[in-house]
Amino acid sequence: MLIETLAQAQPGRARSLRCELVAGQADFRRLGSIEGLRVDLRYAAANNFVGRNLYSGLDCAWLHREAAQGLEAAVAWLRQHHPGHTLLVLDALRPHRVQEALWQELAGTDLRQYLADPARGSIHSFGMAVDVALLDPQGAELDMGSGFDDFTLLSHPRLEQEHLAQGRLDQIHIANRLVLRQAMLDSGFTGIMSEWWHFQFGDMATVREHYLRIE
Repeated sequence: MLIETLAQAQPGRARSLRCELVAGQADFRRLGSIEGLRVDLRYAAANNFVGRNLYSGLDCAWLHREAAQGLEAAVAWLRQHHPGHTLLVLDALRPHRVQEALWQELAGTDLRQYLADPARGSIHSFGMAVDVALLDPQGAELDMGSGFDDFTLLSHPRLEQEHLAQGRLDQIHIANRLVLRQAMLDSGFTGIMSEWWHFQFGDMATVREHYLRIE
């Protein structure tokens, strides 16, 4: 029964639900229900930095309904301000068990700085974070100057002007990132300073304390 899959609410312990049961949870919305959105979950295939399918048949094309509403607003923003451009979702709901697997994958490396410690919890695991890119009117992915999950300083928004001055990024890269960023920020998301593709929704402390974590 559903009630048996939920962890008891205890201090320091998130309520949780197995990913296999998300489809029956009213607080979550399928990405396919958002018209005009493209989805290519990179961790559901081998096209990612670990080179293998991390979701192994899990259906992760979901977001919490609040973040999904924000994503729908971002699609509408693009339609109004940059007609023909399409929002591409690269990752959305990421079960806690996958976050743990990624954490172990990066053990002993400095790449862990790009990953939320599972002990604290990734906002992806609550369905309140999304990784996105943009497609041009011909359906090609826009060049952002670095790829998704390119864990180098080139991916850091806080260093964009420095990279531009050094010739490591050009004006087209910066312009493309700004379009993506404005679409997301104007729709209620916040970004982070180390990944141009990552955006999250809501207050992080509140999410971790009160929202349902997907295992």
